[in-house]
Amino acid sequence: MYNTVHTLDTKIPAPVTAIVIGALMKWYVHVNDIVIDPTQFRMEVGVGMCQLSAVIALIAFACMWRARTTINPLDPGKASNLVTNGIYRLSRNPLYLSLLLLLVGYAIRLDSIAVWVGPCVFVAYVTRFQIVPEERVLTEKFGEAYAAYKDRTRRWI
Repeated sequence: MYNTVHTLDTKIPAPVTAIVIGALMKWYVHVNDIVIDPTQFRMEVGVGMCQLSAVIALIAFACMWRARTTINPLDPGKASNLVTNGIYRLSRNPLYLSLLLLLVGYAIRLDSIAVWVGPCVFVAYVTRFQIVPEERVLTEKFGEAYAAYKDRTRRWI
């Protein structure tokens, strides 16, 4: 059985983490009376990052669906296939990357240097409590195939 997941590992899904961090970013701007008035360029870049985020997520979901494997981040041991094709050739974690890009787009739109802590916290938290535990389970489950995949594909981008 693949149960090398520890206490806090994989307990809070990355989308929930991203929502909470995004809300905290917005709260910070609100509490500090920061006027959100990005330039047209910042607006377009922020929206573009959010759109790129959606495209990456859709492509990643399609790859997982085609492979007929789980997308449930709470139980990585249920993965039935190792997905290494499509967008997974560029990133081992395109779904987490898409959430990061969403937070980056939001930080650009909020127009405050302090909110950039949000995407940094997201990367640190998701790496420690989601990605590393998933990697332990996938290494146990898929062995050399996963080790070779890790050698040729970066964790984020």
